[in-house]
Parts: sequence; structure tokens; C-alpha cells
Amino acid sequence: MWGMRLGRAEHVTCIACGLTIVRSDAREYDKEGDRWSRSGKEFEYLCKACYRELNHQPRDELEALLIDIEQPIRMTQEEFVHRYNKRVKERYGPVE
Repeated sequence: MWGMRLGRAEHVTCIACGLTIVRSDAREYDKEGDRWSRSGKEFEYLCKACYRELNHQPRDELEALLIDIEQPIRMTQEEFVHRYNKRVKERYGPVE
């Protein structure tokens, strides 16, 4: 059997709800969407309930799109959504 890896926390905190849970009961979350490429990464964790609520669709280019939208200035949620919709239409055309 595989032994417990050294340096791993026994308990982790769900990044969505803040619940502290045993690591073996958690699901790894990788904001890059590639949890199988493990080299040099530190994972965050979700409890099973929050993990089930996630949209598991591919998110290719999403991180770059969000970074492209964000500016060093503060913006309201409405401004952000407006910029997001505008940028999506510029890149991919109108939503059908």
C-alpha cells in the first residue's frame, strides 16, 4: 500500500464554504483545470458538497480571459460582467 506522504496536512479547509475537513474526504481543486499535472503545484481543496456544485465543463482560456479583463483599477461587479461579455463576444462571437 502507499504510505502517507510526508508534509501533507491531515486537515484542509474548503475554499468555497470554509469548512475544515479531513484531507481524505476533500477534493483537490486546481484553478488551471489540470489536477493531473502535479509538478510544482500546491492544490486547494473543496468539501464534497461544494465540489458537486462546481461546473465541470472545460475552462480552456478562462484564466487568461479573466486576467485580461482585470485592470489595476477597482470596478463594480456590473462593470466586470460588462467587460467579460464584451471580451467573450470579441474573441468568440455572439452567444447563440
